[in-house]
Amino acid sequence: MARVLPVLGLAHLDRPFDYLIDVDQDEAAQPGVRVRVRFSGRLVDGYLLDRIEKSDHPGKLGWLDRVVSAEPVLTPQLAALCRAVADRYAGTMGDVVRLAIPPRHARTEKETTPEPAAVVETPELTDWHRYPLADSYIENLVDGHPRAVWQALPGEEWPRRLAELAAATLAAGRGCILIVPDQRDLDRVWAECEPLIGDRGVALSAGLGPTARYRRWLAVRRGAAQLVIGTRSAVFAPVADLGLVVVWDDGDDSMSDPRAPYPHPREVAVLRSHHERCGLLLSGFARTAEAQALVASGWAHDLVADRSTVRARSPRVQAISDDDRQIARDPMARSARIPEVAFDAARSAFAADRPVVFSVPRRGYVPSLACTRCREHARCRACHGPLQLDADQRLSCRWCGRPERSFRCAECGNTSVRATVTGARRTAEELGRAFAGVPVLTSGGDTILDEIEPGARLVVATPGAEPVAPGGYGAAIVVDTWAQLDRADLRAEEHAVRRWMGLAAMVTPHGEGGRVVIVADSSLAPVQALIRWDPVGFATIQLRQRVELGFPPAVTMASVDGPTGVITDFVEHLDLPTDADVLGPVPLPPGVRPPAGSAEWEAATPEDMDRDEMDRILVRLPRKHGRLLAEALVAGQVRRNTHRQTGPIRVQIDPPTIG
Repeated sequence: MARVLPVLGLAHLDRPFDYLIDVDQDEAAQPGVRVRVRFSGRLVDGYLLDRIEKSDHPGKLGWLDRVVSAEPVLTPQLAALCRAVADRYAGTMGDVVRLAIPPRHARTEKETTPEPAAVVETPELTDWHRYPLADSYIENLVDGHPRAVWQALPGEEWPRRLAELAAATLAAGRGCILIVPDQRDLDRVWAECEPLIGDRGVALSAGLGPTARYRRWLAVRRGAAQLVIGTRSAVFAPVADLGLVVVWDDGDDSMSDPRAPYPHPREVAVLRSHHERCGLLLSGFARTAEAQALVASGWAHDLVADRSTVRARSPRVQAISDDDRQIARDPMARSARIPEVAFDAARSAFAADRPVVFSVPRRGYVPSLACTRCREHARCRACHGPLQLDADQRLSCRWCGRPERSFRCAECGNTSVRATVTGARRTAEELGRAFAGVPVLTSGGDTILDEIEPGARLVVATPGAEPVAPGGYGAAIVVDTWAQLDRADLRAEEHAVRRWMGLAAMVTPHGEGGRVVIVADSSLAPVQALIRWDPVGFATIQLRQRVELGFPPAVTMASVDGPTGVITDFVEHLDLPTDADVLGPVPLPPGVRPPAGSAEWEAATPEDMDRDEMDRILVRLPRKHGRLLAEALVAGQVRRNTHRQTGPIRVQIDPPTIG
């Protein structure tokens, strides 16, 4: 008999079912293989979890329809991890398995995976000596499971450090997984790893075609590859004898999976470290409150350099208030909102033949407009989306693209608009006039530069799109900081510090003339964290505030999104502990799309639905009762399914955007 998990995506059917195995299928029907079974009168995909001698089912059992493939893709360790992630995020195991295992490619599966020829030797780890506890951490990777949060120094060649750590793990005979936010970071890390590990590693990302991705994934499953470098879903890679999981920059927005049950690779890595007894390293230039909570609880240790080393490696950071007295005298610099000290810093960097980067929070030309009289945001008459101004001085909607030829403010009737924030293209245009003769490059949106050539160059980039400069930037200027700090989001300050530190880390040390000028009030806590280069202290403050206010990671919080009546009924029938706190309903936070749901919802047009009718309810419990909240949410979804209730709804534990 076979114990099979049908992939149905329904909470009330998220469990194994027993089936009979035909004699002809006996050899191929092994634990972990893909199968097809008949369920409720139709054929569905499934995974064979186990072979059993006797079933607890009192009725008549059905037969396996067929074994799709004899390749055991769902290993026992991976199955246990998927079950744990589903329980953690109040989802179904079938949905997690879809994230963990790529779609099958039959022809690729029949190919023979070549045995690796490279011999990995322990690399030189001298640069890790700058971190006092790094030596003991690396030694414990051989037969232990050390857990730490690494705070990378300014200017640190972090791809090289991660490659050294991976090579040391492989040299000890264990496997390693490196998780990075995007393809740019993956390419940088792979370029450093390949010379050290040869053919014993693979890179997994969404950009690969189905054939290449499945071929590389099979190499990992068959033990031919011991190192996996990839984006968020690569954290599930079935690496044999896993010794270390590294997550770089866990606060990046790209780490949030848009597919149910929305697992974060940081939390998956924590679960995997616990279940498989392997090492864990959360790392970055900044630190999230979630990572700091692990350190504060004693579950993980700090891996930081001493303050003297940090000061020597940091650029000089100056915070300048954005007022008329500080703006440069040059009219072009005035137009580009450059304080005089930033103007001087850029001039000095150009004189030293070094590039300068300007960080602008918005791409485009003038992406945000408001009425000149009442300051109300300019909105599209068709879809109520924000209006923008392009380089040809034409108004159009950023959501639906409809041109606006005769704007009239809905509040006061005024017909003129003003810019609330200037985009990267407009800023580059103005800076090109202010710094005549210096090449101007832009990076952001659909055109992101990976690297620039050495020499005096002016780069205008949106946050996170800054290209690598060989030898480092001579100066970095951050403007319009209010656009990042004033976001109605719990993590606005955390995201701002992460962006700023990632940019400042690309600037040369202050001893070599490196300067960072940030146009912001120096008394603000995020700005102070950058000036002092104290990400640990800032994360500690953030965690303390979350504890006082009752927000993640101090509590476990779930969001329930959907039409008001649907989500209210759902929450009212939840069997919650007495200390549960229910907040809302309130309108969905800005930037959060309404949830996907029924086929009727997917087929609806914008005219059929009013965006303002979509609401959110938040439910929170103390962290120690997080499992009870997940169980209650699963029971609520089971009730919806068994009572055949319809209507779009999305349940998400610890949502990345709370509002």
